[in-house]
Amino acid sequence: MESERCILKSRRVLLAGGVQPATLVVEDGRFTAIGSFEESPAHALDLGDGVVLPGLVDAHVHVNDPGRSHWEGFATASRAAAAGGVTTLVDMPLNSSPVTTSPAALRAKVQAAAGTSRVDFALWGGLVPGNADEVSALLEAGAVGIKCFLCPSGLDEFPPASAADLHAALPQIASHRSILLAHAEDPGILEQAASPGPADPTSYRAYLATRPPAAEVRAIETLVAAVQVSGASLHVVHVASVQALEVLSQARRRGLPVTAETCPHYLTFEAEEIPDRATAFKCAPPIRDGRHREALWQALSDGVLDLVATDHSPCPPELKAPESGNFFEAWGGIASLELLVPAVWTEARARGFQLEHLVRWLSQAPARLAGLGHRKGAIAVGYDADLVVFQPDRELLVKGEELQHRHAVTPYDGRKLLGVVEKTYLRGHLVFDRGTFPGEPRGRWLRRGLPGEQAQMERAQMERAQMERAQMERAQMEQE
Repeated sequence: MESERCILKSRRVLLAGGVQPATLVVEDGRFTAIGSFEESPAHALDLGDGVVLPGLVDAHVHVNDPGRSHWEGFATASRAAAAGGVTTLVDMPLNSSPVTTSPAALRAKVQAAAGTSRVDFALWGGLVPGNADEVSALLEAGAVGIKCFLCPSGLDEFPPASAADLHAALPQIASHRSILLAHAEDPGILEQAASPGPADPTSYRAYLATRPPAAEVRAIETLVAAVQVSGASLHVVHVASVQALEVLSQARRRGLPVTAETCPHYLTFEAEEIPDRATAFKCAPPIRDGRHREALWQALSDGVLDLVATDHSPCPPELKAPESGNFFEAWGGIASLELLVPAVWTEARARGFQLEHLVRWLSQAPARLAGLGHRKGAIAVGYDADLVVFQPDRELLVKGEELQHRHAVTPYDGRKLLGVVEKTYLRGHLVFDRGTFPGEPRGRWLRRGLPGEQAQMERAQMERAQMERAQMERAQMEQE
């Protein structure tokens, strides 16, 4: 249970109306009132001169626990999340062992996180050949959505879903008002592009050529056609190419329930700057040329892309093939959970975006995607009191060995970013404070909000806000 009532204040709080002074009242882990800065009592805790943002929600994280916690576990991943201002992470159904493709595996994941995670967490379930009859059971057991691959995932336990698998699963997803997430690369195009093999496996350009934008386009077209028939919602993960954006834009113009994300590495790096043998940059889809990066930023501005998620996918350093520099042997995944906000903010501010955009992409939209928009993603009455104290003008020099995730390998190592997370609060409790992690892990397992819960929450917020305002006005009259 949450306990004490606390009152926080700051001259720079990002609320619905922008950055402004405010007093925040927290009870039982939620905001119960938001008042003016001048009305704060003497004992209110001043959060300092940083900008107070709502806690971030990272909707695409590979924690790999249980079974592969030597890659990344909840203990290390949640420390990285807290240090990066991420108060809720949503875990992918791979690369844990077992993979999260059954209710039993989902329960094993919850048990692995219990008493270990320092931030709240939700879980995606997985769709693989042969488990379509488990989809409803996964959603009823607490999965917030279902993830599939259309191409090989790199993990034998999580093979790609076929057209028949999609046909069987999508009606169940639709009936639960849930969502299908998909890694969208067409296996036929990938196989053709990979033949006959690279002349130089250490060449980044050689690796890039094996995963062309056409693979993204064909796969998204396949998915859009499937969800159009079923009525289910679709979310395309880690979009990396300008060609894919046009397919997504067309689907949205047709009114289809299709959303999409991109990742900090696609918004930060460009293929032109990636040296040969630099396998820390390997991911799929790959980081493409600079014109794709700029198109992704424009798509965020236009609303074709809804959010940014890290796709944090670490592995032991040796799996990145650092000695050989072979891109075709190296594990494909980028570790960046702790760097979500400074990586995105660095490039966003350079293009004229504001902190309000950051909150939309990193808090509000991912919370809605996971069915948590009724309690996460905003500083508002009735919401969980998740806060980040952020210094947007301070510079950060990334040192891989100082990051909190399990292994130091990251393409951001040595890069200067803009923005520093000073403090992170989870449900009113300080969980990160300038390099320290106060208290015991208190992360909770979260489930998708039920239909109608958002409207109920809004009514309760309005009623509570009115009550709190009346109490404050009575108190002022008594003082006079």
